[in-house]
Amino acid sequence: MSKFSSQITTLFIVVALVCVFVPVFSVEEAEAKSLWNTCLVKITPKCALDIIGVVFENGTISDPCCNDLVKEGKVCHDTLIKYIADKPMLIAHETEYLKKSDDLWNHCVSISKSA
Repeated sequence: MSKFSSQITTLFIVVALVCVFVPVFSVEEAEAKSLWNTCLVKITPKCALDIIGVVFENGTISDPCCNDLVKEGKVCHDTLIKYIADKPMLIAHETEYLKKSDDLWNHCVSISKSA
């Protein structure tokens, strides 16, 4: 049952990402496309899902994924998380998500420094 629940959670995250980024591209297409091309190329799709899982759920992140996140850069990380957290269905908890995002960043920087 746990594996099925995990698959459903992953599916929800992927669907949520599509729903989140499609409106972004239609409204601010040039800026969003630039972020997509410069930021998300540095991390794997699985790592991106793990990052979102940590910030918007209670997921975990591996050390290699932390290293990829740090390579992505703080500006990219903050901007992309802010895009997601600003959505109407999430904005009520935006402060919580942004704190979790900062906590994740600090954790990953410490992991990256020790590698």
